[in-house]
Amino acid sequence: HGNYWAPADTFGRANVSHGCVGLRDDKGGGSDTPAGWFFDRSLVGDVVEVVHSKDRTVAPDNGLGGWNMKWQRWKAGSAVK
Repeated sequence: HGNYWAPADTFGRANVSHGCVGLRDDKGGGSDTPAGWFFDRSLVGDVVEVVHSKDRTVAPDNGLGGWNMKWQRWKAGSAVK
């Protein structure tokens, strides 16, 4: 989501979230900010990879972590064979 309340130097440098991937934005949004640029060019289902996090990986069974398992493991538990 867009974040207009954090100082600009926070993004990409400080862990100030409880799991959200906040992007710099202006109050009210707009296409000329990083958040606006991303949302104008992305679709539901696009993969977002968070790197260098010191937190644990999201569990695959919580409904949000399907991308956190290897393809073979995912395929073994699905209708795809």
